[in-house]
Amino acid sequence: MFVFDATPLIYLGTADQLQVLSHLDCRRLIPERVYDEVVTAGVDAGYPDARRVEQRVDAGEFDVVSAPETTLFDRLSNNPNVSNADVAVLTLAADRNATAVMDDAYGRDIADVEGINTRGTAYLLLSLVRDDRLSATDARATLDEMLEAGWYCQPDLYARLLTKLDELG
Repeated sequence: MFVFDATPLIYLGTADQLQVLSHLDCRRLIPERVYDEVVTAGVDAGYPDARRVEQRVDAGEFDVVSAPETTLFDRLSNNPNVSNADVAVLTLAADRNATAVMDDAYGRDIADVEGINTRGTAYLLLSLVRDDRLSATDARATLDEMLEAGWYCQPDLYARLLTKLDELG
């Protein structure tokens, strides 16, 4: 089970590549706080990626759920450096024994300290290629479209991703 943060949804949506996530053979959750940030506010602001996420939710590819207000929720909520959406992602992932999908290094560091599994968008794409659910060519095109849309990826990581895609492809 994967719990999605805003960044993967926004950039896959902006690149019009959310459909690749439908190849993941597990449940996909979006915390209500992330949905409000990405879809509710995004549709109101006229962002096409927000509408694309909304359509995927309406199609049943994602479940929108509330994060439980646990001790972890309270502790993370008191950290001024953690957004409300990230608190919800991490709390829900911990509660459901799921993997948080987030690209933000700070959020991933907190998850590591709390013992919460995380993966990034690039990992999901590589795993789909490895499992023969996505071609290496399509994964590279998706990465490139995300980069063009403003997704940040360190150059050395991008080079390693391309090497790995070549190996898998």
